[in-house]
Amino acid sequence: MKEFVIDIAQDRLDDLGERLRRTRWPDALDGVGWSYGTPPEAVRELAAYWLEGYSWRAHEARLNALPQYTTEIDGQRVHFAHVRSPREDALPLLLTHGWPSSFADFSRVAGPLSRDFHLVVPSIPGFAFSGPAREPGWGVRRVAAAWAELMDRLGYTRYGLQGGDFGALISPAVARLVPDRVVGVHLNALTAFVTDDMAGLTEAEAERARGVDRWRREFSGYAAIQGTRPQTLAYGLTDSPAGLLGWNLDAFASWGRDVGGVPRDDLLTNVTIYWLTGTAGSSARMYRESAADWEVPDVAGRRPRAWPSSPGTARSGGTPSGRTTWCTGRSSRRAVTTRPSRRRRRW
Repeated sequence: MKEFVIDIAQDRLDDLGERLRRTRWPDALDGVGWSYGTPPEAVRELAAYWLEGYSWRAHEARLNALPQYTTEIDGQRVHFAHVRSPREDALPLLLTHGWPSSFADFSRVAGPLSRDFHLVVPSIPGFAFSGPAREPGWGVRRVAAAWAELMDRLGYTRYGLQGGDFGALISPAVARLVPDRVVGVHLNALTAFVTDDMAGLTEAEAERARGVDRWRREFSGYAAIQGTRPQTLAYGLTDSPAGLLGWNLDAFASWGRDVGGVPRDDLLTNVTIYWLTGTAGSSARMYRESAADWEVPDVAGRRPRAWPSSPGTARSGGTPSGRTTWCTGRSSRRAVTTRPSRRRRRW
């Protein structure tokens, strides 16, 4: 393992600024808001702040306050932050981000969490400083195997898992791969597959199912493209910072989030990391690479139904006990990903 420090050359930042100044803006329809995608006024406003108000150097220094390392696993460079707790007996906790995110999502909670946990915060292969991916095949299951290997190398034999978005798929996959090593799984996102048949659902469940169905009908365009033609998309995202910014902003809107409620510096830090590492296209490939992984775990002897080729993210869910409810139309099936040990163990 090698120590890693983020150190972006100034000429690359200068190039980013010049590209933002030379943005060729598209036309747009009046009065349609977000219904056709990210409106120009939203991108223009944030791009102006990116150019004149946002300080990459300040956030680079903030991220470098986290001890970071790289190692090679299964032929791929893996970057991760490793924050040890002052408590030697602290539980190791592996935190996994999603798309369009990065390890930076956890930087503001690393301090409080490290009071009670040893934190391992990796960048998914193909994302940020673990990218670009060098070969096909880096889907959910392969990443899970890499995470198990990473924890082995760090000497952690018992640990907890947390994740959202892709992290909410990778974390349970780790638990299924090495159940004897995982004490629990916490998820803050839930991927669901629904049908038109609402029989047997409560009104609250039906409302959530309708929300997922609306996402699939109106907002799933990014997932369909990234799940089928990520290379075609990569040209625009890699060549135009305004294009990359608009694509990321639309993801927040498509998930029903208030874009204005997300701190703009945090959003821009993720976008800037994608830009500077050239991993917008590589990270998008995760949707295609994971197509074979969209299956609900087999429960009670029933054969799992296949997921669509691209995932949809439903409203937040999950519990520290590691239970995740998978919504499959007629009924909700509960899949227990891990069971905490009743015995006290050392890790």
